[in-house]
Amino acid sequence: MFNSDNRNDDWEKQVLEKLAFTSVQEQRRSRRWSILFKSLTFLYLFILLFIGLGWFGDNGVAITGKHTALVEVRGEISANSISSADNINKGLKNAFKDKNTQGVILRINSPGGSPVQAGYINDEIQRLRTEYPDIPLYAVIEDVCASGGYYVAVAADKIFVDKASIVGSIGVLMNGFGFTGTMEKLGIERRLLTAGENKGFLDPFSPSNPQQLKYAKKMLEDVHEQFIKVVQQGRGNRLRNTPEIFSGIVWTGQKSIELGLADALGSADYVAREIIKAEDIVDYTTKESFTERFANRLGSASANALFNTGNRWWGFR
Repeated sequence: MFNSDNRNDDWEKQVLEKLAFTSVQEQRRSRRWSILFKSLTFLYLFILLFIGLGWFGDNGVAITGKHTALVEVRGEISANSISSADNINKGLKNAFKDKNTQGVILRINSPGGSPVQAGYINDEIQRLRTEYPDIPLYAVIEDVCASGGYYVAVAADKIFVDKASIVGSIGVLMNGFGFTGTMEKLGIERRLLTAGENKGFLDPFSPSNPQQLKYAKKMLEDVHEQFIKVVQQGRGNRLRNTPEIFSGIVWTGQKSIELGLADALGSADYVAREIIKAEDIVDYTTKESFTERFANRLGSASANALFNTGNRWWGFR
């Protein structure tokens, strides 16, 4: 009798151990599957995020036949922005060299930027139009096309605007601040050591130098003349001969047509459909990869910290 009870106890113990072991295994298996599914879901969402933000650097160009090529100029035109000359010119070259491209639209929404970067883009457009004479290039202005943005636009065959677009600002600026009065009130002494009498050119913490101011103004006038010449060459006889055009003021899109700064009203879809006669639009705009975006932001922040202490700014704005 005693032995029978022991056997029953052993059997029950074994059953309980098996049940406990099976339950633990099931929990571990369920946990592993849960981790796997969560990881796959996270990876899927991460990939979607990267694609949505364009961090893979893929332009998403899907060429299926005759089409209108699109390249966008957005925001400030500078060496460290998405609208740098390198990025814009790369997109333009890819657009022109494709055998299915019937025409190119340069869609611009920019307040301006670097004279040098805008000049590089203008020069490349001129070169591409010579190399591919059968492919027209049209500029389409959205909200703003001012200064450096317009410097780029005048290289196009025609410029299309919305009636409420802001166009113009054909001028050059250099700005900054002067802190000498504030320093005097605070009892701060400026100790600037230079080798070269003009090395501290327009230093914001030193009194203004009349000769340096005169030189700076002459330099701005020289660049302004370059800007005017480019506009006159690009627009030709379409441009109304009035001095206010080059005064740095801006106009609405409707007024810019009257002044010869633009040719007609029209959006990118309109130009593709009615002017180029190729309704399908393929975007050749260069997109930044994640590493490029990070490097550019870091480099831009470092450069601003090092060189923009006096808040001087120079360019087509």
